[in-house]
Amino acid sequence: MKKTLIKLLILLSAINFALPAKAILNNGVWHNDTRSLFLNNQAIILAINIRSFNAQDKNKDEIIEIEKGDIPGNFVNAINRLNSIQTQGINTIHLLPITPTGRIKALGTAGSLYAISDFKTIDPNLDDKTNNLSVYEEAKNFIKECHKRNIRVIVDLPSCGSYDLYLSNPNLFEKDEMGQPIVPADWTDVRLFKTQNADSSINSEVYTLYKNFIDMVQNLGADGIRADVATSKPFEFWQNLITYAQRNDKEFLFLAEASENWNEPIAKGAPFTPYHKLLEAGFDGWYGSFFSFKDWNTSEKFAKEISLIQNIKKDYAQKKQEKSVIGSFATHDEPSPIITGGMPFAEMIMWLQATLPVNSYYVDGIQTGDSYQYKYANQKATKTLTDDDYYYVHQGKFDIFNFSRKPGGINKDLELSFKTSNRLKSISAEILNNGTFDMLDTGKQNVFAYTYTHKQSIIFVVLNKDLVYENTAKFAFKNYDTNDSLIPIKVNMESYFDKKRNFNAKLAPGEIIVILINKQNKELEAIKSKYTPVYK
Repeated sequence: MKKTLIKLLILLSAINFALPAKAILNNGVWHNDTRSLFLNNQAIILAINIRSFNAQDKNKDEIIEIEKGDIPGNFVNAINRLNSIQTQGINTIHLLPITPTGRIKALGTAGSLYAISDFKTIDPNLDDKTNNLSVYEEAKNFIKECHKRNIRVIVDLPSCGSYDLYLSNPNLFEKDEMGQPIVPADWTDVRLFKTQNADSSINSEVYTLYKNFIDMVQNLGADGIRADVATSKPFEFWQNLITYAQRNDKEFLFLAEASENWNEPIAKGAPFTPYHKLLEAGFDGWYGSFFSFKDWNTSEKFAKEISLIQNIKKDYAQKKQEKSVIGSFATHDEPSPIITGGMPFAEMIMWLQATLPVNSYYVDGIQTGDSYQYKYANQKATKTLTDDDYYYVHQGKFDIFNFSRKPGGINKDLELSFKTSNRLKSISAEILNNGTFDMLDTGKQNVFAYTYTHKQSIIFVVLNKDLVYENTAKFAFKNYDTNDSLIPIKVNMESYFDKKRNFNAKLAPGEIIVILINKQNKELEAIKSKYTPVYK
């Protein structure tokens, strides 16, 4: 497999598809293009937590303890990993929250990244204490180093305030009928902001906090934000903030954590702005519902999601606007794909994002098969910086509560698939953005098949959604001629086109097949004979 993928990397480099435009670093000046990249479905995003991104766990106990010689992740040592992720095809980093975290009623020994206690400063724990630079200067330099590698940076904007912030500024928070601050959902370490006054006008004090945050990240040189639980703020709040942020930088991206399946506010008394209204308010994109993909046992919901994306794109194109979505198959709120379905499921997610009109989105560690299992999880802590003396962890999910090890894994084949699928993504924009999507009838409930067709090019995908049992299917694909050039991107030896233009699929649990079809493309004739045959 590894040798095949290496050959495919070379092949993909040779195919003459349209490449995405690159941002320009001219005489040290970065020209942001993040919105354009995103709206063209060409962002390949990696979510990272700076405090663990390049942490050095010397004694291999997976928890970072400075007194034992471990080195926590910070903005300085994070730079050392940028070349690696650039090579893997990442062109955008999503920085999980970099603001100070609450210490009271906290979760975990470092505090949840989303329990924000200050909107105008950066978490001092992200500072490299071995130099004389401030943590702000280090963060600014980190973003500059990302830009040197053509990597954009979007920063997470938490939706709620920590209990510490409530104690110091109770007027910023919504109260219940008993006069107590409202706990949203089951997030016991945060409280709900009061974003609207009694007359439905915007609460200027809370709005000013968010403006301060925008000022800070733009001064750092960031290229956009991801708005945590964006549905919990009113329409006018976001409309004003987005207008404010984009006044000098039209390419400053706004990504909403919102799904068409979310229909309820996060707490009684909280506003609720559905995803379509967030798009109207100015957000460039939303999360969609791909995080439910693991539970879709038939192709109907999959096809419905693609249809929704296409309809939104069409509707906004008529308004001379653009909107897009991320492939939210496995965010930090979801279990590791390795737990869900092992390497086949992780690979499936990678190739789906490479062959769908979405922006690819990953959490650091998926590319090497991290299952996010932590030895210390939910055990008594030896040391804590909060009032929680347990290592609070959501098992199987990315740790956002403690000073954790660097995301890892040892699966080199998966890493190569990650790199190869990202390469395909980077050259397929024209097909995915302008092509025609067709769901194919395979005759099998768990075998999904679809195509994207544009001009003389077709992306053909078949997958076995069953993660336990192998599957076979034989189905017609008439938009294929035996004289066409078939480029096997990811195939096996037992699946093929026959002379009657039927595709015969034999798929292992969770297996996915990806084939490029170029109609009457003679220049690829010499190439196709060098790779695994997919027709008999």
